[in-house]
Amino acid sequence: MQQESGTRVDRLAVAAATVTVVLWSSAFVSIRSAGAEYSPGALALGRLLSGTVVLGVLWLVRREGLPPKGAWPGIITAGVLWFGAYMVALNWGEQLVDAGTAALVVNIGPLLIALLGGWLLNEGLPPRLLAGMAVSFAGAAVVGLSMSGEGGSSVGGVLLCVVAAVTYAAGVVSQKPALRHASPLQFTTFACAIGAVACLPFSGQLVSQAADAPASATLNLVYLGIFPTALAFTTWGYALARTSAGKMGATTYAVPALVVLMSWLFLGEIPGLVTLGGGLLCLAGVAVSRSTRAVRPATAPDPAESPSGLIDAHTRD
Repeated sequence: MQQESGTRVDRLAVAAATVTVVLWSSAFVSIRSAGAEYSPGALALGRLLSGTVVLGVLWLVRREGLPPKGAWPGIITAGVLWFGAYMVALNWGEQLVDAGTAALVVNIGPLLIALLGGWLLNEGLPPRLLAGMAVSFAGAAVVGLSMSGEGGSSVGGVLLCVVAAVTYAAGVVSQKPALRHASPLQFTTFACAIGAVACLPFSGQLVSQAADAPASATLNLVYLGIFPTALAFTTWGYALARTSAGKMGATTYAVPALVVLMSWLFLGEIPGLVTLGGGLLCLAGVAVSRSTRAVRPATAPDPAESPSGLIDAHTRD
């Protein structure tokens, strides 16, 4: 019975991670659409304000209260770096490079997460995780290069995406210990609010640009706040609390493949065979990193390892 309960929790965590990856992939498309009318800072502030409103309502309805004291260092760090700096840098970077290149560069983040998680959180670096990361990164490179198009990528845009990857990784590593004290909803609500406060200097731009922007751009802004922010960051927190930061980071390697599909469906960009091949490599790498098959037949399975490949954070930590 206990094993069945653990399996059910693992399946819920996998479902939560899947929701996060799909919604974060959609954000690349929405950012490119809204970025034509909104500056990077204004877009980040509007997204964070929309997300904070939705999360605040859910937090009040669920009556979860303030996060415990031990969660605040991680919440503040992630709020400033991941919710604030990351979103501004990514918005700015996507105005200078195409979505495929942005997805490629930002997806060095999982490499940094695995390294930081192994070092700071004592999660280790399992061979299958490293192998899966290598395969997925190769696939992400193929996707990004195949979508770069003519003229190449802006060096400034690539550097901004690198900044986004670094702040993203720092935010995830800060979030993991905070989730030992706070619920995913508590963490996301207050980190999002802190990110919005950090972006308040862009409020003048947001007001003036919102007055002139078409409804479609503003709807994209609100969508970014409700779905890729409020919902996706909460489901991410739920899954992260039940697995390692390294494995969760590796899961996001599926993003470039989904960006290709969404760009095809919503922007009319038809991917070539090379791009599709890179997307398949991304998905293959995720499958390898989350595999639980023993590397050596004589080695007994780790009792803390669940059937779906998610580590019980409470057991491991």
